[in-house]
Amino acid sequence: MKKIISLMMALLLVAGCLDAVAQSKPRGGKKGASPYIEGRQKVRQDDYDTLWKFTNFSTKDTRIYYMPYDYSVMPAVARQKKANWGDFTPVVNYLQRMSRATATICAIYAVNPEIEDNAQHDALVEQAKVEAKEALDAFEEWKGKMEMRNKLTYQVAEIDYRYFKGVNYYNEKREEPLIRVGLLMYFGTKKRPIFTPDTVSRTFDDIRFFPNDATIVESWIPQIDTIALYLKENERKGVLLTGYSDNQGTEAYCIGLSRQRAVEIKKALLMRGIEADRIEVEAKGDADPIGDNETREGRIKNNRVSIKIQ
Repeated sequence: MKKIISLMMALLLVAGCLDAVAQSKPRGGKKGASPYIEGRQKVRQDDYDTLWKFTNFSTKDTRIYYMPYDYSVMPAVARQKKANWGDFTPVVNYLQRMSRATATICAIYAVNPEIEDNAQHDALVEQAKVEAKEALDAFEEWKGKMEMRNKLTYQVAEIDYRYFKGVNYYNEKREEPLIRVGLLMYFGTKKRPIFTPDTVSRTFDDIRFFPNDATIVESWIPQIDTIALYLKENERKGVLLTGYSDNQGTEAYCIGLSRQRAVEIKKALLMRGIEADRIEVEAKGDADPIGDNETREGRIKNNRVSIKIQ
């Protein structure tokens, strides 16, 4: 009798352990289920761990993901008999498995921030657009050969590399003139902006000064307030203040006056709560005139501080 009771207790103990193990397993099988995508589609947990570990680029209400992938290799990869997509493979696998999934893929690039020549910048932009389009066209052609029925739309966009990477203008230097930043992706058919408003750089008019003077004129105070507010709302951005003067005086005098003007704007921003490491000051003296120094009106235009959000 005792042996029967002991055997029953052992069986009950084993059954209790098995029940506890069963309750600890995630629903949906061994791999578990991932969060919803666009309300309906799901992927397995292992896919979630690889595919969705992108940097969430947009707001919490918009599922936009970033992948640091060199899209320029797409044409060469697409020509291979057995394409090896590298870091892009999780996306390709997902699209092949979810044969009717729709998505938008945006190739993003940046022109090296060190390039200030407008003509060179524009030429690089055109080069980047052509290169990105060729890459995306190559992927679309490969998708057709694989008989993938996913409806994909493609975009190309230029971004400010310094803002996107969250680095200060002088903290990271890049050598290449054209930077292939990667791909942005979102899934579903809902149209939405790729970039949120705070990713778009804003321009501000030059702040003007009287000749031979570095005092901020009262009428420019509202603009300084606006700049400070913009920097507070966009905490990953900084500002470059470049001081200028006319050509009345020695080179040393003009450089010193232009620097003091930029410093005065910096002081005003510091007083409004902007961190010092987000403000850069540059002095160019009488360089880069926007007015004719031979006339009074032209010299007035040249006494300024330019504002460059970066």
